[in-house]
Amino acid sequence: MTTAKTVSGRRPENLLLGAGLTTLAFFCVALVGALAKVTGQYTSTGVLLLFQNFVGLLFLIPVAVRGGWSFVRTDRFGLHVLRAGAGTACWYCLFFAITVIPLANATLLTYSAPLWMPLIAWMVSRQRISALTLIGAGVGFIGVMFVLQPQGKSFGAGELSALAGAVLLAVAMMSVRWLGATEPMARLLFYYFLLSTVMALPIAVVDWQPFPKETWMWLGALGFAQVLSQALIVLAYRYAPAEKVGPFIYSVIVFTAVIDWVVWRHSPTLLTYAGMVLVIGGGLIAIRAKSTAREPETVVEADP
Repeated sequence: MTTAKTVSGRRPENLLLGAGLTTLAFFCVALVGALAKVTGQYTSTGVLLLFQNFVGLLFLIPVAVRGGWSFVRTDRFGLHVLRAGAGTACWYCLFFAITVIPLANATLLTYSAPLWMPLIAWMVSRQRISALTLIGAGVGFIGVMFVLQPQGKSFGAGELSALAGAVLLAVAMMSVRWLGATEPMARLLFYYFLLSTVMALPIAVVDWQPFPKETWMWLGALGFAQVLSQALIVLAYRYAPAEKVGPFIYSVIVFTAVIDWVVWRHSPTLLTYAGMVLVIGGGLIAIRAKSTAREPETVVEADP
């Protein structure tokens, strides 16, 4: 996910290593979706959501304790709540979508979020949208339409949920962009995992149902994959600027399509392939537009 934040004190640039770490981070994001699809056979979406965030919180609590009050103090708590709420709702939509439509389709539709960001930015600030950004968004939305009906099927709840997740993800990405101007990355992650765990807890309680003992292993793996994606993306931007490796965010679409094909035998149709190319291409055009506009350097986060 793309978020704006000025980076200082970075190590000497190593573009190859930065790109490799970024790609590995988004492979972990693809694993989160795949593990959620597997684990969802044994438990509810609410439980998946809770453990995805709770495991991350366990890793961040020692950091917060070590940092003390200066680490947790924030003047932008409301924006943290907005980010966590939008992100939690996004993941819920994605986890539901992958239970009824192919994993690759659900992920592609959800990760069309960058295409919605110019519209959200315009609604908030009435900031003029560049022609290149509009072209990129238009190309990407054509790809979305290809994926919505790849085999002439009717628009269903899974597709609607994934698209809702995309809009929510765009809101979460924009909120992190605003937070990134003043908040360090570790604090962003701490409040995200803390607030998302609190928000997911009542959903998990309502959705709770007994599950086999082996499900605990899958739930732990799901949470660990989420944490690992975060650690890798933070590490990646110590070695390379986001404007150069940011486009690797779209590798999650490719990884997910391969996993979906190998594990669940969902072979993408020609229209799905075309949709992938257009969504990725549209996103890259939009990224290029931002780079040309010389915006502040951005940091890409792997989760909402």
